[in-house]
Amino acid sequence: MNKLKTILVLTIMLSSVLFYGQRNVDKEQIKTLKIAFLTEKLNLSTKEAQSFWPIYNSYEESKDKLRDKGYNEIRSKIKDADQLSENQAAELIKKVIQHENEENKIFEDFSSKVTKVISSKKMLILLRSEDEFKRQLIRQYHEKNRKNMP
Repeated sequence: MNKLKTILVLTIMLSSVLFYGQRNVDKEQIKTLKIAFLTEKLNLSTKEAQSFWPIYNSYEESKDKLRDKGYNEIRSKIKDADQLSENQAAELIKKVIQHENEENKIFEDFSSKVTKVISSKKMLILLRSEDEFKRQLIRQYHEKNRKNMP
């Protein structure tokens, strides 16, 4: 019953963030909701949580920096793919591959650090829970937009 209440509270909190009509949803609010969601799903002990969150936050920061870099160097140029020469396109593909490799390296580093703190099973639960959180955000975003459509 306690887990049901927690999930209900998280759902209401997540809904309130998305339904208050803000076009530019506050990243800090989403981050707070994500932390609460993951904490519930992972069922971390106090000791695990003290070690886990600094590693996870560093991982998220690295992913965000890489995502921004990827957008600036790659994604914005892919939009103009029709105007690129063949050589420019080949160079851009190399950057995409390099970006993917960097992304994999960040995940490998995170995985090796975090599995010293939490079990491999909890690591898999983390991966599943991150996907669940994203799907829940997207679902609520779409529901909000459907309600706003004429």
